Amino acid sequence: MVNKGIYATEKKGVTFLFFGSYQNSCISNPEVCGPEGVTFSFFWKTQDQQAKYPPASGGQVISSGFKICSSEGEGSVEFYARGNSMKWKASFSPPGRYWTHILFTWKSKEGLKVYVNGTLNTTDPNGKVFYDYGDPTANLLTGTEGDQTKRYVNGAFDEFIIWERALTPDEIEQYFTAAIGEQALLSSTTSWSIMTTTSTMLSTDAYHPIITNLTEERGNFQSPSAMLHYLENISISLPNKSLVENTAFNLTEAFLKAVGDVLLLPSWNDISASVSVVGGLIETIDNVMGHMAHNLEGSYPAVTIEGTSTVADYSLVKMPPQTLNLSHYRFPSRGKSYISIPSEAFHNKAWITIVGLLYHSIHYYFHKINPMETKIAEATAYKGYMISATSYLISLKVEPPPTLSHNLSGYPLITIQLSHKLAPWQYSQAVNKSNKVYLYCAFLDYSNGSGVWSNEGCVRESGDLNYSVCLCNHLTNFAILMQVVPLKLTIQHRVALSSISYIGCSLSIFCLTITLVTFAILSSVSTIRNQRYHIHANLSFAILVAQILLLISFQFNPGTVPCKILAILLHFFFLSAFAWMLVEGFHLYSMVIKVFGSEESKHLYYYGIGWGCPLVICIVSATSATDSYGQFDNCWLSLSNGAIWAFVAPALFVIVVNIGILIAVTRVISRISADNYKVHGDANAFKLTAKAVAVLLPILGSSWIFGVLAVNVHTLVFQYMFAVFNSLQGFFIFLFHCLLNSEVRAAFKHKTKVWSLTSSSVRNVNVKPFNSDIMTGNKPGTTPTKLNTWDKSTNSGNRIDLSAV
Repeated sequence: MVNKGIYATEKKGVTFLFFGSYQNSCISNPEVCGPEGVTFSFFWKTQDQQAKYPPASGGQVISSGFKICSSEGEGSVEFYARGNSMKWKASFSPPGRYWTHILFTWKSKEGLKVYVNGTLNTTDPNGKVFYDYGDPTANLLTGTEGDQTKRYVNGAFDEFIIWERALTPDEIEQYFTAAIGEQALLSSTTSWSIMTTTSTMLSTDAYHPIITNLTEERGNFQSPSAMLHYLENISISLPNKSLVENTAFNLTEAFLKAVGDVLLLPSWNDISASVSVVGGLIETIDNVMGHMAHNLEGSYPAVTIEGTSTVADYSLVKMPPQTLNLSHYRFPSRGKSYISIPSEAFHNKAWITIVGLLYHSIHYYFHKINPMETKIAEATAYKGYMISATSYLISLKVEPPPTLSHNLSGYPLITIQLSHKLAPWQYSQAVNKSNKVYLYCAFLDYSNGSGVWSNEGCVRESGDLNYSVCLCNHLTNFAILMQVVPLKLTIQHRVALSSISYIGCSLSIFCLTITLVTFAILSSVSTIRNQRYHIHANLSFAILVAQILLLISFQFNPGTVPCKILAILLHFFFLSAFAWMLVEGFHLYSMVIKVFGSEESKHLYYYGIGWGCPLVICIVSATSATDSYGQFDNCWLSLSNGAIWAFVAPALFVIVVNIGILIAVTRVISRISADNYKVHGDANAFKLTAKAVAVLLPILGSSWIFGVLAVNVHTLVFQYMFAVFNSLQGFFIFLFHCLLNSEVRAAFKHKTKVWSLTSSSVRNVNVKPFNSDIMTGNKPGTTPTKLNTWDKSTNSGNRIDLSAV
């Protein structure tokens, strides 16, 4: 030790370590450490769950500068600098029942680094602001003083060493080698007692070079396949020699850390290659763990090695004959996901080895399984719909294999319960009542050399969307797979909806064509040349092209290149239609509610929204998810992988905004109509509100609300309403904004009169100006109303132009 004064004393059965009374020490005040930093080292172990004392819920070593904790399966180091109120925290897997060397360094510029058994395990380089530091009076404390309601740490600490500088990685590795010496340290049999030693020589152990090699080679591989090849060579080169507990534990930890490094590599790009590498990793882990369990030195009553890593929770057990007194063996012993084997299935006249693994994140790599590449007959019936893993992957292997019933309705059988771990996109598909969810109890079958998902010998007995219970007549790697298949409408409904769509789209195409031709012919008339009809024309053009492409897309098969191209174009033009509906809403709001911007500036904004935004969304979607266009069922976006949200999300936004604008405009018109009725007694003013709503609905896209509601067979009526109203959107635009629009009719009369005068060579005839009856709110021959001015009670003095509707 650098400083003297550390001593141990006993008080109330709790061990205290005091640093003495040095006030300006680097240990009592980390800021005094300067750029050299500080290092703290110790050995630590905790007893297993079967010990007579409960496991620690908050056992800790605490000082004014740092705290080491073990709580609920997580170990952590917290380091404090009181002067600037900073805290660094790094978490790691807590030690089990074997002595584990923990060492951490802290430097102001590098932050906190934690080394486990001589290897860098976790870091916190930046820290965060923190003000609550626990007990500021105790320098070092292990256990709990005074408060008997807290549970004690069921374990031990030893060899506390403090350096007033941060050791280098080479020095840490050298110290760890020197600290363990030539003798392996085995766990003691008494709680809080000091460890004992045996004559087993770690340096001459046949497995020690492999553990060292695994530790040194970590991080030296850049591709998952190269790392897999290295680990496969390790599994082949394992010596066929006996293993003591401590060596088996160290080898397991080193090997799983190496596997964890593979899963953290950034180069997991090719999905098919990823699945192949992950399958190879699982097989290699099975081989290594099986080898260790087979060569583990047995003892009475049993040898158990348990722990957790970033890759998996694991358990290696070797039991003498006739030692299983339980009604069943379960792995893991706690949690909602487990495998259970009845005791009747075990052989009572042989040593039994058990290897259990509960993987934490392997299931994420099986999110897109082609059903045609599995041995699941039920899934292959829906070959167009991918399968995804929806639970942890769990593995249990027993030697000699348990004696199980060949009949899945017999006894004994393996019971597997797995909680579902649904990603957000999986959950949204599963709860959608327009989909049928199939859940399979499956396992990785390596009988043909590579891992293939199969459900042979397994049946799903019970469960719901949250969990599944399976019965199987064999042991291997298991997981719950989910396949989502959209429900099909009956042939009668499909024919009816298709007919409505064909007829409605054809009618809309015809009407939109007439509308665009009419706007083009009347474009020279000043009232038709304004911005409102320019927006109408763009909206009509977007809907016209979208519906033409929609009719064409019905003639192509999904999965073809033309179908994919049509799907991308449909996405763009339908998005453009919604964008111009949004422009219609903004323009209406600017005319009726609040005037903002010049006509020129709004014109640029409107084009940016109407054509620019859909183009950006479509480019991003098409480049990032090309396979989601025109692959399944129709020439449209895929409903199974969430790509449809590239259309649904913008569409919902437009609908919500336009409904808000429609409500606001309707309230203004209703209020003015009511005031006009009170003043003039003109009942026709009330009709203007209803007329305004009817005219605005088609251009604001309100008919698409039925499309949102038409999500399953229980809302079949909404599917019909959507098919009718949406396919006729073009017809309604022609009806309200062309055929029945008094401004357009007046412009057409004016144009006709000009043509007549021109053809008869009449020159000096003054064409009588015309006004829209909608602009003035009057019918010909009636007394003008006062709908054109704001109510004096409002905050605006602007004139309302009701011709916006």
